Amino acid sequence: MYQEYHLSEGENVLMSLKFLFNAMSAKSEKSLPFQGIPAMIYTDNGPVAKSLVFQRVCKQLGITLRTHMPAGSDGRRVTARSKGKVERAFNTVQNQLESLYHFQKPSSIEEANSWLRNYLTHYNSLPHRHEKHSRLEDWQNNLPQEGYKQMCSWERFCQMARHPDERLVDSSACTSIEGVRYQLIEEMAGEKVMVLVGLFDNELYVEFHGQKYGPFYQVEGPIPINTYRAFKKTSIERRIDKISVIAKQISLPRSVLSGQLGDELKLLTQADMIESKPQPFVAFSEGEIEQPCFQNALEAKLAIAKFVGRPLATLSETQRIAIDQLIREGLNKSALLGRVRDLFQLKLVVNNT
Repeated sequence: MYQEYHLSEGENVLMSLKFLFNAMSAKSEKSLPFQGIPAMIYTDNGPVAKSLVFQRVCKQLGITLRTHMPAGSDGRRVTARSKGKVERAFNTVQNQLESLYHFQKPSSIEEANSWLRNYLTHYNSLPHRHEKHSRLEDWQNNLPQEGYKQMCSWERFCQMARHPDERLVDSSACTSIEGVRYQLIEEMAGEKVMVLVGLFDNELYVEFHGQKYGPFYQVEGPIPINTYRAFKKTSIERRIDKISVIAKQISLPRSVLSGQLGDELKLLTQADMIESKPQPFVAFSEGEIEQPCFQNALEAKLAIAKFVGRPLATLSETQRIAIDQLIREGLNKSALLGRVRDLFQLKLVVNNT
């Protein structure tokens, strides 16, 4: 079982997507090895399941999204209790962990999640209700033979989590999203496009004539008075800041220095016991996300050969030269294949004699 605390006025897609990424990603704690992209997610018919953004993310990750049936919708079969095990897990956390908050309240959401992860480590090590092993071992024993499917990076996840919205591009090939202008390509001027607005970043992608373009960024504007921009940190500076934060978090119990080991020795022993062999996994494939352009000329020629239905070597020399010229002009998939289609299109010749 894996849970998190989030500050929210209610159920929303942004919170659900953050939890989904954290649940499927590798955890920093060795005692919580749960990770990987599932084959299916079973949920209720709430606003998250009905969200087009959530459905879009699940589709790109290869996850089948299923919702339970309302009560009385399948004859005599009881369907309203289809999420009973999930609700039972929530009730267990409320009774066994959150009841202790009356004696000691967490000071922040981070501390509350830290206490929750500590409890989940203990809960997952307990015997399963219907099996002869722990819940953690039950998850490990039911993994596919090839291992779990590894989760993508946060940057890739941000590219998937986008809200679709149809917009009309102005004559200067620009469009505005919530008062922020984005510069698109000139071919989109005066056309209707489907913009994909990022939920976790400022990047903008556009679907135009069945092809995905981007990323597009905000158009730079004047700096307001009394407003200053900080210098962008280099990768070395960001690494130094990260090391400084970790150095402040590292601590050593006084009992280690005094030689009087008590509960700390027991905790260290338990930490050694949870060491387990690495789980096999299937690496996340970058090719699962369709790219707007071919990577090189060879990939473009292979796609053209598949498009025309014959090897390029069987074409005439004039046609091969024309194809090479089109590839040199650009590797955009939609534009290149459109020009190849025009090249091989039959033309009607009228004889006036």
